[in-house]
Amino acid sequence: MGTIKVENIRVFANHGCLKEETAIGSDYRVDLEVKADLKASAKSDELNDTVDYVFLNKVAREEMSKPSKLLETVAQRILTRIFNEDKMVTKATISVSKINPPIGGDVEMVTIKMTEKRKK
Repeated sequence: MGTIKVENIRVFANHGCLKEETAIGSDYRVDLEVKADLKASAKSDELNDTVDYVFLNKVAREEMSKPSKLLETVAQRILTRIFNEDKMVTKATISVSKINPPIGGDVEMVTIKMTEKRKK
C-alpha cells in the first residue's frame, strides 16, 4: 500500500450559504490524500499502473467549480468521483479550506476534512 498526496490545490470558487459568497466568490485550498497499491507502478514505471495525480487535480477543480452551500457537499462530490472513476483508490481523505472566511473575525481559514474507504 502507498500514499499519493496532492496538496494545496488553489481555486477560486463560489460556495457558501450567504448570497454574497456565491455571487462574489472566495479563495479555497483543497488537499487530497489517496491510498492505493503502488507496487505494480513501482516496478512497471507506467502511469496506467498508478493513481494519476493529474486526474485527482482535475476532479478537485471540476467539482469545486460547481457552487454548493456547504464545503461538506463539494468534498463528498470529489470523494465520490475519485472512487467511481479510479478503481485503484482504496481510501481517500480530502480537506477543503475557505481562505479568509467572512465570519466576523481574523481567521486565516476554515477547513472540513472527510475520509472514506472503498466499499467492498
